Amino acid sequence: MDKFFEDWRRPILGSLAIICFFLAWEAILTWGIPLNKFIISKPSLIFAGLFQDMNSGLLWRDLLISGRPLVFGYVAAVLVGIPLGVVMGWRVRVGYSLDPLLTAFYASPLVAVAPLVIIYFGVGVAGKATLIFILCVFPFIFNSFAGVRSVDLLLINAVRSFGGREWDLYRIVIVPTILPFVVAGARFAIGRGLIAVLVGEFFAASEGVGYRIAFYSDMYVLDRMFGYILVIMVIAVAFTEGIRWAERTAFPWRVGM
Repeated sequence: MDKFFEDWRRPILGSLAIICFFLAWEAILTWGIPLNKFIISKPSLIFAGLFQDMNSGLLWRDLLISGRPLVFGYVAAVLVGIPLGVVMGWRVRVGYSLDPLLTAFYASPLVAVAPLVIIYFGVGVAGKATLIFILCVFPFIFNSFAGVRSVDLLLINAVRSFGGREWDLYRIVIVPTILPFVVAGARFAIGRGLIAVLVGEFFAASEGVGYRIAFYSDMYVLDRMFGYILVIMVIAVAFTEGIRWAERTAFPWRVGM
């Protein structure tokens, strides 16, 4: 029994915390604060509205519409951000040249450029994928950069002393070292990507999760609006836990850190 709880304590305790949160929310709005449907809703109404959207197929259609640009933008961020970060960390002059510029872009409110991106690329998949790429690429760049800068010089000298070439350094030393950094960047980029999806669909869209949240908000259908927000939260947790599972599988010695 102790072994079972030790293995499953994270999902068990996490699930109990979520259940207690929803029960307290429901109890407060049922027997405590009077419910004003124009301001707030309660879990029983939220889940009922969410079930209706699921049963009608509306939710699944919106998820598919929002999911396509998320996948395209996120994959593009991985393919561009990791190699660029590695080059910046390995080539000192490249790092010195690009680091101030990329830091300035990263520190700026990139969500503010959403209207410009939508105007230039349109309201379809391309515009939303571009916005997602812009928000997601920086965690991969800077985490890969930090990973390369943390490489132990003794390992590099050891590979070179045995006749290792540039490719051997990347394969034997750099890639294994930066993988934990990349995984951490991937977890952070998921949240930024979901924000980009919502922002892009808030500005200009006729379908998708972000559009549906804005539509329900404008119509004061708060139970449906909170239902879609809950779906976004579940997706974020699922992606994050999936990445953590991959991290535990690839780096078992980091379990518990």
